Amino acid sequence: MGKQLKQEDNSLTKLEFRGISRRAFLKFCAATAVMLGLDSSYGWMFAEAAQEAMKKKPVIWIQGQGCTGCSASLLSSFNPGPAEILLDMVSMRFNTTIAGNTGHISAQVLAETLKEEGYLLAIEGSIPLEDPRYCIVEGMDFKDLVLKAAKNAEAVVAVGTCATYGGIPRAGLTGAVGVTEVVKDKPVVNVPGCPMNPAWLMGTLLYYLTFKELPALDKAGRPAAYFGNHNIHDTCPRVSFYERGEFLTDWNDPATANWCLLLAGCKGPVTYADCNRNFWNDGVSSCIRSGAPCAGCVQPQFYADFAPLYAPLFVPQPKGTEQPVTTPGPAPVQPVPPEKSGLDLKSVILGAAIAAAPVVANKAANTLKKNKSEKGEVKHG
Repeated sequence: MGKQLKQEDNSLTKLEFRGISRRAFLKFCAATAVMLGLDSSYGWMFAEAAQEAMKKKPVIWIQGQGCTGCSASLLSSFNPGPAEILLDMVSMRFNTTIAGNTGHISAQVLAETLKEEGYLLAIEGSIPLEDPRYCIVEGMDFKDLVLKAAKNAEAVVAVGTCATYGGIPRAGLTGAVGVTEVVKDKPVVNVPGCPMNPAWLMGTLLYYLTFKELPALDKAGRPAAYFGNHNIHDTCPRVSFYERGEFLTDWNDPATANWCLLLAGCKGPVTYADCNRNFWNDGVSSCIRSGAPCAGCVQPQFYADFAPLYAPLFVPQPKGTEQPVTTPGPAPVQPVPPEKSGLDLKSVILGAAIAAAPVVANKAANTLKKNKSEKGEVKHG
């Protein structure tokens, strides 16, 4: 079995640059088997399992201008949890938030992985263009690091609103922009949010790992299944109060606690995400259900063009004659067209994956409507 392991894959050699020899690794696997009450011969099975894990899609996660909130959101996920995400689904090669190593060892891991091809690149945080000194990562201007990391990547995932459209840093002095304004020669999918919902990211990753392609995107470059097809206002649990003209104006009045939050600054009418259907914290709640107005954090306009956050978008007029006040954001990303073929086996298979189910449902819906898929037909954010 040992000979077969060495012949089938060269994965164990990848441990050597981290200072772990093959012999030491195999001894560790054997010792682990013994500690679990198994015969030491099971060590080879442990080694093969580790080898198989090293074949999984490598992921490089780099961070620029941001608060690390999206990493924290991912690590706080329940279904799947962090262990399943990091050990069963992908091979997280570099992420400074969870890395066990630091300094030159961490930098070496990043450098070695960047030499490979076919990894997924996740970028958290915005990219400052005004002056490179605003964000230096691993001794490099963050813009240069992004371009270097994207060179051999299969695809790029912009994680969180800072990475997608500039987010809060865009309101500052650093000239912060999103990934699509820097990376032009790779497929990029935007998964915005401040922070993003872990289900959005994991569903997108599962879709890509299964189909080897990005899901259908809306005009803002987001997975349409999670964003462009869902208007916050239309799905709001308080929409009936809006229709009756009952708006919360006093946070201390319990009689109006459940009324529409439009006058309290809710950006729901111009925000597109499935927050009211795909709840946060393992299906517990969402911003509006917890009593807070939608900040529009998944939109390109967030934060600068939506500030102040507690100011109303518009003052309602009788008979619904009001017009939402919208402001221009970054140039929209062209949507990725859905497949033209009929429903196939892979759609049915992934339909069983809970985290990715909304994405697959969107793919199926687009397929069934292929004869009506003229540009602009689907309502986007």
